[in-house]
Amino acid sequence: METRTLSFELPVGIFSALRKTPHELQRDMRIAAAAKWYEMGHVSQEKAAEIAGLCREDFLMELSKFNVSPFQYTSSEVLQEAGYE
Repeated sequence: METRTLSFELPVGIFSALRKTPHELQRDMRIAAAAKWYEMGHVSQEKAAEIAGLCREDFLMELSKFNVSPFQYTSSEVLQEAGYE
């Protein structure tokens, strides 16, 4: 997999405010971005897990921390597809 490196500056105080090391914050930001992009339908579960640097199963477990459903269908869409509506 080809990769690119992104870098940006953050205020030093963010690390103590969040009680995170730079490595922990980087990991959390990758997961948060992947979860949000998945929630918005911009990426698939597989691509989101790749962005997050996790296996698909671990990414799905992380979604609950962000109140993001692992399902990209609404309940009415599921019922309709099952033939109940």
